[in-house]
Amino acid sequence: MGFSRRDFIYGVGRAGGYGAAFLTMRGMGLLDAHTALAEPLHAAPGSGAGVKVVILGGGIAGLVSAYELRALGYDPIILEARTRPGGRNWTVRGGDTVTFLDGTKQDCTWDPGHYQNFGPARLPSIHKTMLGYCQKLGVPLQVEVNMTNSAYLQNDNANSGKPVVMRQALNDTRGHVSELLMKCVNQGALDQEISAADKDRMLSFLRIYGPLDDAGKYTGSDRSGYTTTPGAGNQVGVLSSPIDMHTLLDEDFWQGMLFADAFDMQATMFQPVGGMDRIPYAFAKSLGDIITYEAVVTSLNKTPTGVKVGYTEKGQPKEIEAPYCICALPLTTLKTTPNDLSAPYKKVIAECVYASAYKIAWESRRFWEQDYNIYGGLEFASVGCSPIWFPSADMFTPRGIVVSGYTDEYNSPFGKLSIPQKLDESRKSIERLHPGHGKELEKPMYVTWGKIQYNKGSWIRSYGPGQDRYPGMALTRQTGAGRHPDARATQTNPGYQTLIEPDGRIFFAGDHVSHIVGWQEGAALSALRAVNQITAMTKQARLTSLNAVATTPA
Repeated sequence: MGFSRRDFIYGVGRAGGYGAAFLTMRGMGLLDAHTALAEPLHAAPGSGAGVKVVILGGGIAGLVSAYELRALGYDPIILEARTRPGGRNWTVRGGDTVTFLDGTKQDCTWDPGHYQNFGPARLPSIHKTMLGYCQKLGVPLQVEVNMTNSAYLQNDNANSGKPVVMRQALNDTRGHVSELLMKCVNQGALDQEISAADKDRMLSFLRIYGPLDDAGKYTGSDRSGYTTTPGAGNQVGVLSSPIDMHTLLDEDFWQGMLFADAFDMQATMFQPVGGMDRIPYAFAKSLGDIITYEAVVTSLNKTPTGVKVGYTEKGQPKEIEAPYCICALPLTTLKTTPNDLSAPYKKVIAECVYASAYKIAWESRRFWEQDYNIYGGLEFASVGCSPIWFPSADMFTPRGIVVSGYTDEYNSPFGKLSIPQKLDESRKSIERLHPGHGKELEKPMYVTWGKIQYNKGSWIRSYGPGQDRYPGMALTRQTGAGRHPDARATQTNPGYQTLIEPDGRIFFAGDHVSHIVGWQEGAALSALRAVNQITAMTKQARLTSLNAVATTPA
């Protein structure tokens, strides 16, 4: 059986991960990478003059919708059930109270200036739409350190359960894989499929990528770190001994090592200074009284000329009619909202399943910086609460907020534990990677999206039986990762295909109607798409009206 160049690259990727495949392709002169841009709005300013649009939900999708509709001259009105903007974009600070659906309350007592984003916490540089709004709205950003090579990986079944430093795991893996590939090339295993020129280029690349010695062996590298660092006088640096390949091949190490190679997890990442909710509050400042707070939607119905929405404002029943509606509510909220949507939409809403991600955050002395030289980034363990997520803000200050556990607990044993038991597991995870420091954790806050009113979930898992959002969701979400779905899975998913089209004059927006589930970028792009759909329908309605007038006998 033939072994093509594509097969070779695929094998490199399986053995060495995305980074190895990327650099192999680059070394062989094969590389083509690009990112998608947001579709521009297809309407002129003022084209929506006099047209009212009611927007259900003041999360990112609702806020972006209102912002762009207003710029086109429309009259947008946001109905937001909470007392704040942002929806699932939510930052908790000292003095806040977190209340669950069952009435459980937690009071946050963190020191002034400390916060945790109990919703989205990263802005990838490829998410140009959201970064663009931050610039337009004057939201200052800072770098979010998504991964640091000083962080630890831990697996109970490898290295006697002792943690290993990320830089050593990554670079020793590269060394071992490079040595094996060089043996394959030198033994002529690829001669029939790789030209002599490609073979020479590959060997040169592997010597550097490994790095390998003159004999093609990997014996260690300063990239992996030192047991004794170089110093002054007679202090000569002593390289760390390479970790054996058997240990590195453990699958649970691979997940952590390759986390930051995912397309939407690569550097550079950003975060708003002071908390992710700085974004929705900036939108809210710009929109002013377009947003009505404490407005709980109680019904959604079609009319001959548009929609009618029932709601309560601070407990008082009200209703509003408009030619168009953008429904930016999570489907979990829409499940319990009386409506007269068409049967296919009702089916998707009734049968959809959302994840219930949680985060457990603690206030602590910054032992990770002061004792381990870890500044931001994530650590991964094979069991317990993982990952551990260190803050990127306010480095070098005495104390900070660390997350120990960010996972989807939907239908999992962890989800069935009591809050004290979950906090105990979270503390154990810190102790597993950093013995002796679990006792430094104080003032815990546990938040799970599924138990928060008006959220009732974090991101969509499926649109109904057999309609998983995309393959591998459970795996990627164990590390709090966003992931671009397999386009083939989405394009053939009938539930998704239903929601991306309007039901009459009701349009849907939110990350669940995007290819970027769990990210604000997906919500923003879905809003822009809904605005474009409305502008097209408005234009068509006006043309129809003009034609009717023109053909009416005088």
